[in-house]
Amino acid sequence: MVLLIDIGNSNISFGIYNGKEITQTFRLITKDEKSADEYAMVIKGIVSKKPLRDAIISSVVPEITVKIKYMLQKYFAIDPLILGPGLKTGLKLRADEPKSVGADLIADTVAGLSICEECLIVDLGTATKFLYGESNTLAGVVIAPGVEISTKAMIGNTALLPNIDLIGPKKVLNNSTIPCMQSGVIYGFASMVDGMIYHIRQELKKPDLKVIATGGLSSVILPYCKTPIQTEKNLLLLGLIEIYKKNRKY
Repeated sequence: MVLLIDIGNSNISFGIYNGKEITQTFRLITKDEKSADEYAMVIKGIVSKKPLRDAIISSVVPEITVKIKYMLQKYFAIDPLILGPGLKTGLKLRADEPKSVGADLIADTVAGLSICEECLIVDLGTATKFLYGESNTLAGVVIAPGVEISTKAMIGNTALLPNIDLIGPKKVLNNSTIPCMQSGVIYGFASMVDGMIYHIRQELKKPDLKVIATGGLSSVILPYCKTPIQTEKNLLLLGLIEIYKKNRKY
């Protein structure tokens, strides 16, 4: 079994790959104070009957990467692959500073281009990202504030607005505070996704460009979008599988 690990700013997502498919996924909240030993206890409890032979990590939180790598070496005798410079991805980067391109963007794009030769990937995570991939190249990116970041900023900077659940109200216009806020967040972000897809397609002169969505909040926002969008919940983990195959044999 190969352990797939995506270390994000909000969550750490894990997947277990058996050489053919992802058989199990689980998620932890990203916490700097959690020790390597604590991570090991959690993972051992989940994969105790599935001996791990290897691992690959995508991370945007270097401090957590160090702990996870040490944990894998200490408890599982695994020296994991870490997505970054020097690792074969098969992906070209059209960027002014290629070394600064996030591992998550690379893994998402690799997975998207394994599904279709050209696509726009919408990643609704801590940040909202739009990734245009074509001809084995990450050719353009848009990064916007994420749903939860924007919601917390609104609540944190206004004295009288309460915390809300990210649930879409029955209608756009409302008459009480909570559904008014929910409408602004849910319909607002859905409209932003629709709008950005439209503008990107217009700029590229590709009105039928395929769109693939992923990220923890995709299930919250996509039902309110008007654009047909394919959903791939484990897109980044699928990208890690493709990258793993280019660097090691199962």
